[in-house]
Amino acid sequence: MSAHRWPVRPVPSELTAEWRAAGLWDDTTLGVKIDKALRDHAEQEFHVHSLERPWKGTYGELRERALAVAGDLSARGVRPGDAVAFQLPNWAEAAVVFYAASFLGTVVVPIVHFYGVKEVSYILRRTDAVAFVTAARFGRRDFLADLPKFIDGAAALKVVAVVGAADGTLPAGAVPFDALTSGPALTGPVDTDPDGPAVVAFTSGTTADPKGVVHSHNTLTAELIQLHDMDAGSGRPSLIGAPVGHFMGMLGGLLLPAVHDMPVHLIDVWDPARVLSTMLTWGLSAGSGSTFFLTSLLDHPDFTADHLRLIRSVGLGGSAVPAAVAERATAAGISVLRSYGATEHPSITGSKHEHDAQSRLRTDGRPMAAVEIRLLDDDGQPVPVGVPGEIWSRGPDCCIGYTDPELTARAFDADGWYRTEDVGVLDAQGCLTITDRKKDIIIRGGENVSAAEVEELLMQVVPGLLEVAVISIPDARLGEKVGAVLRMAPGTPAPSLEDVRGWLTTAGLGRQKLPERLDAVDDFPRTSTAKIIKAELRRRIAAVATAN
Repeated sequence: MSAHRWPVRPVPSELTAEWRAAGLWDDTTLGVKIDKALRDHAEQEFHVHSLERPWKGTYGELRERALAVAGDLSARGVRPGDAVAFQLPNWAEAAVVFYAASFLGTVVVPIVHFYGVKEVSYILRRTDAVAFVTAARFGRRDFLADLPKFIDGAAALKVVAVVGAADGTLPAGAVPFDALTSGPALTGPVDTDPDGPAVVAFTSGTTADPKGVVHSHNTLTAELIQLHDMDAGSGRPSLIGAPVGHFMGMLGGLLLPAVHDMPVHLIDVWDPARVLSTMLTWGLSAGSGSTFFLTSLLDHPDFTADHLRLIRSVGLGGSAVPAAVAERATAAGISVLRSYGATEHPSITGSKHEHDAQSRLRTDGRPMAAVEIRLLDDDGQPVPVGVPGEIWSRGPDCCIGYTDPELTARAFDADGWYRTEDVGVLDAQGCLTITDRKKDIIIRGGENVSAAEVEELLMQVVPGLLEVAVISIPDARLGEKVGAVLRMAPGTPAPSLEDVRGWLTTAGLGRQKLPERLDAVDDFPRTSTAKIIKAELRRRIAAVATAN
């Protein structure tokens, strides 16, 4: 596999020259960057807080293990430019594979651990993966039983290794992960083209199959700089629960701390009670990422003032951030930063602690260094300040395209602008506020209803409401109508639809935007980063409605 298989999107040369001049692209490959970080900070600690595979060690130990695995993979025929995939929980072995693949100059393909046969087999085939590392089991999930289906049709595979399995339990051709240390260790990282593919991150979207987002070594360098600039700034290590098989979990758990000489603390199951206990034992912060990570802690009965002292600041993003959540955290003494991005363009806007409260708590911030945004109407014309428009962005951390050239052609224009398919509003200070997904707008009788607007107001008016998702409900008369799905605090009964409509009317919401169906759930279907999967939620609610 080589770079030409995934055509690079167009980027004006004057932009890339500016990014290099500003140090945002430094032409250092991922393997070289990681090797230097692990050598320079060899004594720094790395912890895995797991009931199944706990581990405590150092960056230096991980580097030695990764060099051994890289050497063994090379001996088994894996070459620079090949794709190396792994589907592992937040375990030490995930770090070893990520580092080893980077040292060898291969393209790393992380896969979130909850992806099933359909997604994993598609990814292995789509990337022509030459090596694949997975787990035998995790919790109630039996990966080993699915392994033959995972690799069926993945013709390019040369190496299949399994963490936590012995020889006798493996299908033909697979080896225990510990066997990947038999060859001579690699002596150091292989240098490759810094503008070529370094990581392919798969993300769900509007397509039937996951989208493979291709990042280069240089776009990852820029993203590390952007993330560091947006760092919550407490100086305290944070417990990372986002899966390292997800792009942002990989960056935040395996790459950013190493580059900046911070200890790593991973947890493989986000159990709020265990998280709170681990925080106190190790003096850790937690709660950054999607708002779910923070609210799941604040709402837990074990949460105390001692935890609050550990969480001095959080960065919230990855999904819509209700102002009510940001204001609640602020009132508790937590400094909140909001940000906006996507796997394709991870850091589009963000804020800093010194910014005013209005921009930090009620907007998604200003464009990051060297990032440009423009908001366009349905005719492709710029919209004025205060008017919603579709967000287009470009910047040094934006991906180089998709594994599917047709998706690249649809998402990027000739000048390198990326179509986010998100809708937002710019204020007079240049701050962006995300108001909706373009394809998530509910069209009720020909009138557009912003799901985000209704969600924001529901969070303000419904007592005991922890989370809400506003979705479209099919309707024979109107085409679509508004449905609201609530997650209430334990012991708090869900309100009636009549009460909710009355509260929203009093708050000034237009009648056409009022929910016409109300459901309550114990929890929502979620992505690996705790985003609510609205498509799955719509299917579930439709099934209930049909049954009734």
